[in-house]
Amino acid sequence: MALSLFHRDLGGKGLPHLIVLHGLMGSSRNWQTLGKQMSGQYHVSALDLRNHGSSPHANEMNYAVMAEDVVAWMDDQGIDQAILLGHSMGGKVAMVAACHSPKRFSRLIVVDIAPKNYFWPAHRQEFAAMKALDLSTLNSRLEAEEILEKEVPSLALRKFLLTNLERKEDASWTWSVNLAGIYSVIDLLESNPLVATDRYLGATCFIIGGKSDYVKKEDEGLIRAIFPNVKLTLLPNAGHNPHMDSKDEFLSAVLSFTEQTKS
Repeated sequence: MALSLFHRDLGGKGLPHLIVLHGLMGSSRNWQTLGKQMSGQYHVSALDLRNHGSSPHANEMNYAVMAEDVVAWMDDQGIDQAILLGHSMGGKVAMVAACHSPKRFSRLIVVDIAPKNYFWPAHRQEFAAMKALDLSTLNSRLEAEEILEKEVPSLALRKFLLTNLERKEDASWTWSVNLAGIYSVIDLLESNPLVATDRYLGATCFIIGGKSDYVKKEDEGLIRAIFPNVKLTLLPNAGHNPHMDSKDEFLSAVLSFTEQTKS
């Protein structure tokens, strides 16, 4: 059953729709700056996928139902067709949505993820560290950063994970993400959600981080088999988060692709 997703309207009302989907442990807030920059050309909406951000939690979590959530959100908003952009886990959701409901998406942009199986041991370590954090005794976000440092040595990553830590009205702390629910299906989220017969024939762009190992040269055949009308764009100085690592180049790649492929 589709859930009613939370979204942020980042501007551009009256222009063609662009829907943005975040990655694992992210949310719509990660896309506010870039979304507003794209709102001069598109009506940009950034969604919180189920079990993330301000969207509802649910025990069921797989790519098929997450794609259904996106299409149901479009129905609720009265959006017949949109450009769909997804990063990492959101990229897999976007791929499934485009393949299952191709007429709803005029163009597809997938950011640093491929239609294949992955194994993310670092995510398991991060989840374990977050779950082990005793929120009942926590005094501040800084204290949480310090506690997580041993298991999550990257300050940038700790700050990213802790965007999911929220303070309630009674001053206690809570996770906005469904930690237990997501961790219980991590194997499924790592897997390839597409099958050999899946196809999306619309204009597609894969934006790849040159310093990331998520999309490799040998993955090109897998991508072209499912997305034959694809453009591969490498951002050499970017890691797994090209929209953060190379903001200007990323924005240029998105707008160049969408403008060039307009019918």
